[in-house]
Amino acid sequence: MTREVYAVAVSKKIPLLLLLAAAALMARDPLADRIAHTKPETYRDLKAVHEGAGEMQFTTLVPGDAFETNLLFVHRGVLKPHGGIGHHVHSHMEEMFFILDGSAQFTINGRTSQIDGPASVPCRMSNAHAIYNQTDKPVEWMNIAVSTRKGKYDAFNLGDDRVGAPLDKIPVFISVRYEADKLRPVEGADGVFSRRALPETIFYTNWAYVDHILVKPGAKTLPERHEGVEELYYVLRGNGTAHVNGESAAMAQDDALPVLFGDIHAFENTGSGDLQLLVVGVAKKKWETDTSIIE
Repeated sequence: MTREVYAVAVSKKIPLLLLLAAAALMARDPLADRIAHTKPETYRDLKAVHEGAGEMQFTTLVPGDAFETNLLFVHRGVLKPHGGIGHHVHSHMEEMFFILDGSAQFTINGRTSQIDGPASVPCRMSNAHAIYNQTDKPVEWMNIAVSTRKGKYDAFNLGDDRVGAPLDKIPVFISVRYEADKLRPVEGADGVFSRRALPETIFYTNWAYVDHILVKPGAKTLPERHEGVEELYYVLRGNGTAHVNGESAAMAQDDALPVLFGDIHAFENTGSGDLQLLVVGVAKKKWETDTSIIE
């Protein structure tokens, strides 16, 4: 903030916090530049990740410093056929592995089940976890992590690739599939359907929720603002337009957008098919979340 702007604030009796918030908004990149696009050409080839089998490809889609909360990273990539991530454990963070397309074998604390996408499995703090692509086709994969402290990452490998692990027919761990027929209409928003796939009680860290939203062509979500929660919006299917703080920008499948504290935001389906959104909320403080609907 310049001295001139501060002087104007004092003379006009503008609250300092309001002025700081306005200055922060002005300092941010344009909305279109804040949307992250999945680009397979940027993927890195990795072998034996956490002593796992085969190969995978990944990149950081959204870094942790895009958020004020303890969201650590959003990774996007591909599990190659018969490749995966070995059995390992985190003591200071939680992850969630997403299968966006395909099928994979998930392991939590030594118990393994096949999960068909689109689906996700929360890897809770101090719970060992692994994933293996048992198929002959690439699996579209994403991983989101939240830490107990800003920027804190840790891992301990258990030396097990889980190849050939016995399978439980029914998972004995938490998992969720993102199926459109489980969604329910949103009151006051014609053509918008949603579901809270996972609540904050599932997590030990400051994850607040994971929501699944479907927007019909021509429909728009209700404008919202959160003071205690930041969100990541990821486009599972379709395309549309994001509206944030008076700016608008196009989003397509596999795009991601951070929505920060105080951002007034809504999403509109400007395409010809259904727009499906994955929404990950991370709280400033555990158990203190809010949602303000902007009339």
